[in-house]
Amino acid sequence: MTMMDIDGIIDDLEKRLREDEKKRFSEIALREARNPQNMGRIKNPDCQAWITGPCGDSMEFTLRIRGGIIEDIRFMTDGCGSSIACGSITTKMVLGKRLEYARNITDLTILDELEGLPRENRHCAKLAADTLAEAIQSLKNQEG
Repeated sequence: MTMMDIDGIIDDLEKRLREDEKKRFSEIALREARNPQNMGRIKNPDCQAWITGPCGDSMEFTLRIRGGIIEDIRFMTDGCGSSIACGSITTKMVLGKRLEYARNITDLTILDELEGLPRENRHCAKLAADTLAEAIQSLKNQEG
């Protein structure tokens, strides 16, 4: 077997994987997973939370709040592409919005925004929603 044969096999496998992804994930979910927005951490955030979900993936949100509005939000995850997509879309959904709006974000809201996820990946949306809620709650706890 030559290197050209091996390259052809690899190209074929990559093509099949991309086709399978397109069948299982929406274009939005794939875009968010491949090109996540607002990834990173805010130095000296007003609130933050880090949660590890039942699957072992962890997610963190750091937020800067001004006048009850989410001025900046960043996320980090050590999870799969679905976790990355959920973190990214969540930040886009709440950036520039009032805290009251962000408090109402649920896993179903995130799944709707991503146009769904395969059943085995839906827990990633819950992880993102729970982490966001915990970060907002930490702000409330600081304020007494």
